[in-house]
Amino acid sequence: MARLRMGEGILRRKPIEHIEETEVAEGPRLDRSLGLWQLTAIGVGGIIGAGIFTLAGAVANGTAGPAVLVSFLIAGVASAAAALSYAEFAGLIPKAGSAYTYGYAVLGELVGWFIGWDLLLEYTAIVAVVAIGISGYFNFLIGQLGADLPSWMLGAPGTGDGHRVDLFAAVLCLFIAYLLTLGIKSAARFEMVVVVLKVLVVLLVIGVGVFHIDTANYNPFFPYGLGGAFTGAATVFFAVFGYDAMSTAAEESRDAQRHMPKAIIYSLAISMVLYVAACLVLTGMQKYTEIDPESGFSTAFESVGLDALANVIAVGAIIGILTVMFTFLLGVTRVWFSMSRDGLLPRWFAKTHPTRHVPTRVTWIAGFASAAIAGFLPIGEAAELTNIGILLAFVVVCVAVIVLRYRQPDLPRTFRTPLMPFVPAVGVVFSLWLITFLQWQTWARFAVWFALGLVIYFAYSYRRSKLAGR
Repeated sequence: MARLRMGEGILRRKPIEHIEETEVAEGPRLDRSLGLWQLTAIGVGGIIGAGIFTLAGAVANGTAGPAVLVSFLIAGVASAAAALSYAEFAGLIPKAGSAYTYGYAVLGELVGWFIGWDLLLEYTAIVAVVAIGISGYFNFLIGQLGADLPSWMLGAPGTGDGHRVDLFAAVLCLFIAYLLTLGIKSAARFEMVVVVLKVLVVLLVIGVGVFHIDTANYNPFFPYGLGGAFTGAATVFFAVFGYDAMSTAAEESRDAQRHMPKAIIYSLAISMVLYVAACLVLTGMQKYTEIDPESGFSTAFESVGLDALANVIAVGAIIGILTVMFTFLLGVTRVWFSMSRDGLLPRWFAKTHPTRHVPTRVTWIAGFASAAIAGFLPIGEAAELTNIGILLAFVVVCVAVIVLRYRQPDLPRTFRTPLMPFVPAVGVVFSLWLITFLQWQTWARFAVWFALGLVIYFAYSYRRSKLAGR
């Protein structure tokens, strides 16, 4: 009997029909102030960044060649399948937490816990990785200006002579945390302005670069074979999600049930068009073997004598990638807030600011955690903390949308994933396939984090959950 009760406990689900009124009565709430285009800007801000300014060049140079375009298309198809599943849930369950909340409501508390628990680390690590990437462009600009900064502040230990901390990356993490504590309306206004600037820079890159394309650079198009394009897809997949973190802001949307599905689809569509055009320009301007894997577009424009524009691109990269940090730090704080409000983590973390109505406690904690990772870990080690949790979240959301469609087909859905169950099944298969490309160190890290989460769940969360007494 005890074993049966335990099984029922870990499978208990948040009642979808009553999530709204339950959380209004029993926990702190967030302000609903975001409109459709603010949400779309947060999504575009999370998707466009490292993919264009860093990953495109790195994958073209050593993995796929000009077929990096195909890599992005493959990753985009896989991401779109998951995005359509997220869109259905975002319209159905307009609450903070994204994949954590969806998994909790459909597949049970233990599944929801582990997705939320893993996203806490994944999103925090992504913020740190992106900060380190921005720091690389910052160092490029400093070198162009002839400035000579102390070596101790230019990178994490082991990344160069005299390096002690990547100070610029760490400070950036704290700056983004500060922005988020100002309130979602002010933070989203900043994000909107920066996203517009970023898109303008990308359009400038495409508009100018297209006149410097040499079609001979596209030959051979598949220098590493079709396998290289697929391997590249596993790498650039990191660049085609972001809407998942944006969906954590559902509770701060003025009309989440109508706006969130549209924002998810719009943000991915806009980003994929820009990615495809940018890849064509990059690999057309410069032979793939000569593309700089760290600052591809800046060096590509230097190679055709447009040095001044190369500096503009470097500045645009710094500004543009900044929005990725914003989106994912927003994501980790809203997942943490939601888990704490549900009682799975101490409710002290769910405390919101009395006037700004944002979870300032978890925002500063996540900000300092990402700053520590960015400041003291090389980018390779920090990157090992990312990806697997996002992919597992995609699997959970795609499975959950199928289960719920058959379990409760009559729920009022403002958006319905098309071609059910084929589309979400594609999302599951692609995500599991991409997971097989991850290194063993990533699996080892995941196993340790999973074990720690298991201990915390049964020692604390299982008994403190709001659903424990129901």
